[in-house]
Amino acid sequence: MNIKLLICLIVIAITGCAKSSTGRNQITLFSNGELSKMGVTSFEELKKKEKISLDKKTNQYVQCVANAVIKNVPKSAHSGDWEVVVFDSEQVNAFALPGGKIGVYTGILKVTENQDQLAAIIGHEVAHVIERHSNERLSSNQLTQIGAAAGSAIMSQQGVKNKETWMMAGMAIAQYGFLMPYSRMHESEADIVGQDLMAKSGFQPKAAIALWKNMAKQSKGAPPEFLSTHPSNQTRISDLTQHLTKSEGKYQASNRPSCNKP
Repeated sequence: MNIKLLICLIVIAITGCAKSSTGRNQITLFSNGELSKMGVTSFEELKKKEKISLDKKTNQYVQCVANAVIKNVPKSAHSGDWEVVVFDSEQVNAFALPGGKIGVYTGILKVTENQDQLAAIIGHEVAHVIERHSNERLSSNQLTQIGAAAGSAIMSQQGVKNKETWMMAGMAIAQYGFLMPYSRMHESEADIVGQDLMAKSGFQPKAAIALWKNMAKQSKGAPPEFLSTHPSNQTRISDLTQHLTKSEGKYQASNRPSCNKP
């Protein structure tokens, strides 16, 4: 039984192999159609639960920035129209989902000082979709569950004592040694891909650095990086600063939009 489970894990890993736009190897076990369906379903449920902003100027502003970014999103990420919804909430957040869905909370508009910083947020979130990060996270969780089941079966067969303790230790190792670093890698990749995307869309890429300086002021008391699913603000600022020269070239070759913040 343990050999069969091990073979399954190997087959799944091999058949689900892909590459990100940055050249990183990925494990993606779900089809684009499956992820899009999940994204659309989640978005529709959220629209029923959250208050949607009816402020005309705010919606026009967010839509203007989003439209400029969307024009430069590869069709491989989503080939149809994108839906952009502004949620009336103090939550400092935004997101993008497979299936062409973007959500922006009004709370983030208090942190983003201009169209360029808002583009940095939207570019980052859309980059998660471009790089299939949802697929990777679902796939890694599934593989972790399969691995845990295999480990439990093997220990049961071999009569290992304190199986529950060993299983808890194994899950902790998976969480802090694999899943969290994996999530931080996704965030760092989305920062860089998003910075390139905003620059190509006509927004100043240096605004991404200013944005994370603003975010740092909002997140005092955050846990240490190794205990978090996200890189520290200082790590993000450093990475974006180092990449600025490359993204600046894309910005110089772009057409600058004019989105007026209300």
